[in-house]
Amino acid sequence: METATPGLLGSFRALCDGLLATVQDRLALFSVELQEEKFRLIQTFIWISAAVFTGMMAITFASLTLVYLCWESARLAVLGGLTLLYTGALITIVIAFRRYLARQPKPFAATLQEISEDRACIQPKN
Repeated sequence: METATPGLLGSFRALCDGLLATVQDRLALFSVELQEEKFRLIQTFIWISAAVFTGMMAITFASLTLVYLCWESARLAVLGGLTLLYTGALITIVIAFRRYLARQPKPFAATLQEISEDRACIQPKN
């Protein structure tokens, strides 16, 4: 029995199969990462919404209570102090949130890394 050599057409089919398998793997990885990013975005939105709502309610009622208690003696001083306090808190939160965003991993980093490694394997060595 003779073993048939694949020939040019067989080699081309094997090459195409390998390329399609690589593309399929990369798309599967991309799909998984996209799903993870979607869940992370939804979770972040829910946490931020809850924090903003409860924080605004607490700040509103605390401010109203404090202004009511100081209505006769130092109403303007209390309102001015609260304004400065809330402005400082806002600036602190914005800076902290920017740092948080800067520390987050780049979206689809694993897919980009795999594609980069694929390209490195294909490029000729010098």
